[in-house]
This record gives sequence, structure tokens and C-alpha cells, in this order.
Amino acid sequence: MLFGKNAKQKQLKSAAQIRQDRNTTAQALLVVGLMCATQMAMAGTGGDSFDTIWVTLTDWMQGTLGRVVAGSMVLVGIVAGIVRQSIMSFATGVGGGVGLYNTPTIIESIMTATVSIN
Repeated sequence: MLFGKNAKQKQLKSAAQIRQDRNTTAQALLVVGLMCATQMAMAGTGGDSFDTIWVTLTDWMQGTLGRVVAGSMVLVGIVAGIVRQSIMSFATGVGGGVGLYNTPTIIESIMTATVSIN
């Protein structure tokens, strides 16, 4: 049996713990319920007004401007690698340039990916 001042504190803590456990359980059940109630997700096909912006950005990144910026990143990486005497600066510059050039392709691949549900 619990007696004295510590007994009340322990009882209060256990009551608070019970409330917290109930809240956690309710949240978990809500998440499971939402996961079970979802239907097939369909990507939006609208937004044609943004197509011109996407085409412009893609042309910039993969056109002459993108090549100049990517080359500049590689050049800055080479210079930083020489100054710091580290190959990581060079690798960062090359990675940034390659990433900049390939970003539109990666985004298109992700956004147009389809998964068949059988």
C-alpha cells in the first residue's frame, strides 16, 4: 500500500500516464482508420497554366544557361579543392553541376511515375 505524500504523487502520475496512454491509443487508432479508409490516390492532371513556367525552367537548366552555371559550379569546386587541398570540394562542385543539369529529368520521372495496383 502507498501512504503519505509520495502515494498521492504516484497516484497522480499513474492517472496522468493513463490519460497519455489513452490519447496515444486514440491517435494510433485514428491513423490506422485513415489508412484503411483511403482510396486510390490520383495525381492531378490540371495546372496547365504552369506548363510554360516548367518548360522555361527546364530550358534554362538544360540549355546554355544551365551548362554555364553547372560549369561554374565545377570550376568553383576545382578552385575550392585546390585552396582547401581536399577532393571533397571538387566533388561537391561536380555533384552540384550534375544535379542542376539532371534535376528536370528526375522531377519528370518522379511526377509521371505510375504504379499498377493488382
